[in-house]
Amino acid sequence: MKLEIKTLENQNAGYMEINDIIAEAKFNKALIWEAINNYLAGKRRGTACTKTRGEVSGGGKKPWKQKHTGRARSGSTRSPLWRHGGTTFGPKPRDYSYPFPRKKRIRALRSILSYKLKEGNVCIIDKLIFEQAKTKEAVKFYKSFNLISGIQKVLFVDFRENSNFYLAVRNIPRAKFIPISYLNVYDLVNCKKIFFSKAAFEKIQEMLVK
Repeated sequence: MKLEIKTLENQNAGYMEINDIIAEAKFNKALIWEAINNYLAGKRRGTACTKTRGEVSGGGKKPWKQKHTGRARSGSTRSPLWRHGGTTFGPKPRDYSYPFPRKKRIRALRSILSYKLKEGNVCIIDKLIFEQAKTKEAVKFYKSFNLISGIQKVLFVDFRENSNFYLAVRNIPRAKFIPISYLNVYDLVNCKKIFFSKAAFEKIQEMLVK
């Protein structure tokens, strides 16, 4: 498979050969689902916290004597059965992330990238570089590629050093810029159009073909 390389003005700047390992990768829905679940689990904050009976205030004294009151037995006002008492088996701060095998992650990335390539939703740009960190530069780019700002979800993938481009697109709704080290299945699935810089795509091919 060959993919056309574009300039920022949507002009032809050559072609790039796509490795067959990526281009011909089969769409594996189950594996992509696993990769997305792993990504979302890692993003969970896990800060929900409830107090057990040992952590709520009060309850140091037995409310009434054990027998001959006509009431049920009770030893503490901190009991989960009481109002303002502790919570039984409530959530505590925890880390929801879990390991995901590297080989499975690479296979999932190959699978979704191949699917997006076949759909025609992957575009390689010669250089994702703006001279100025201005949103108007990004708007001009959107117009040259007939993208609808604020409606289409667009993902830009390049090296972290490209700060001008990141600053230019960050004010555009539903646009996202990520460095290649952060490339993940969730963002590839979630965004309609994906733009890679030529250097970034070469690096990604290198990573996924190993």
